Amino acid sequence: MTYEQAKTLLEKNGQEQVLRFWKKLSKAEQTALLAQIETIDFKELKRCASMLTATAAAAKKGKPTAPKVAELKGAALKKATAAGEKELKAGHVGVLLVAGGQGSRLGYEGPKGAYSIGPVTGASLFYFHARKILALTVRYAVRVPFYVMTSAANYDATVAHFEENDYFGLDPQDVIFFKQGMWPGMTPDGKIILDAPGHIFMSPDGHGGMISALKANGCFADMKKRGVKSVFFFQVDNPMVEVADPAFIGLHTLEKSEYSLKLTAKREPTEGLGMVVKRDGHFDMIEYTEMTDEMNNRRTKTGDLYFKFGSPAIHVFDRAFLEREAAKAMPLHLAHKKIATVDEKGKVVKATEPNGYKFEKFIFDALADAKGVTCFAFDRADEFSPVKNAEGKDSPATCKA
Repeated sequence: MTYEQAKTLLEKNGQEQVLRFWKKLSKAEQTALLAQIETIDFKELKRCASMLTATAAAAKKGKPTAPKVAELKGAALKKATAAGEKELKAGHVGVLLVAGGQGSRLGYEGPKGAYSIGPVTGASLFYFHARKILALTVRYAVRVPFYVMTSAANYDATVAHFEENDYFGLDPQDVIFFKQGMWPGMTPDGKIILDAPGHIFMSPDGHGGMISALKANGCFADMKKRGVKSVFFFQVDNPMVEVADPAFIGLHTLEKSEYSLKLTAKREPTEGLGMVVKRDGHFDMIEYTEMTDEMNNRRTKTGDLYFKFGSPAIHVFDRAFLEREAAKAMPLHLAHKKIATVDEKGKVVKATEPNGYKFEKFIFDALADAKGVTCFAFDRADEFSPVKNAEGKDSPATCKA
């Protein structure tokens, strides 16, 4: 992209302020800024800007109810496991890891997946995930493709970590790295924010952005070529996860589900897990921040929590469903944040109050479109101990223990 092309495009979309420091930039800074501008989808940007001026959406009126959650035992568990193993042996399963974050909250500078978590070995989060996939390839004598979603901030470091560790024994041809999308931050009046004279403030487009990223990076085509029908999805911070659990894969297949979720009983009513609910005949996810005190503490006649099971973001998707979702625009969620800006003289100014907006897509917004949704309960002691906080609950100390 040339300067003139960028200028024309920005003026057409009312964003000409992005180039206001152009003459003060070095050649390298000019080249980098043009590269950023070229990545912006201005059609989507208009959709973001329209959210800033739109009136608040009407609250969802349907009363949320708890969904049916399968707790498999005995013959039912055996049947589901057999069905899942059949899918694995046939090469119908791919694995998708969301790993776009940095380890800064843990005091670690680098991809969160490279953070050392092994209590004895000091092995990284990536090590545990990759070795579980390697175990699947050995156990079922099959190639299991491993799709790793990174961000612009950690792509190079993530690839380097795998290379330095010889891909943890996996065939490099079966490890596919791709980047999630990045969106510019915007002022309340819809203007793109510069956080340096030659740099646009960009933030990842959320875990829901993985659908469009899979399409943009040719991953759907790769899955189709390999014969992948089901995609196991999980997040990088949980080394306990049972990757592509045969029983979960099998239940998903037997139920002809398009979107399946593993759920775990909350350790306390207010635990920070999203809640899967049914509302107006559709499945939905309520963020824990949106749960009322009454909903958190509501009990059944037997004394159990009514909204008992939370989602730790362990899913199985039908590949064809994800492709269908990629053809439509997902809902956007905005967050009011403190974002560094530049003043008229080009000086960087740190924000002390929220002054701009980030935009994200959430994967669970696809729930409403799924023709079949299955919820599967699991014991958190078996496979859920995330590394989210530096200390206290869900920290390196609790995970290592």
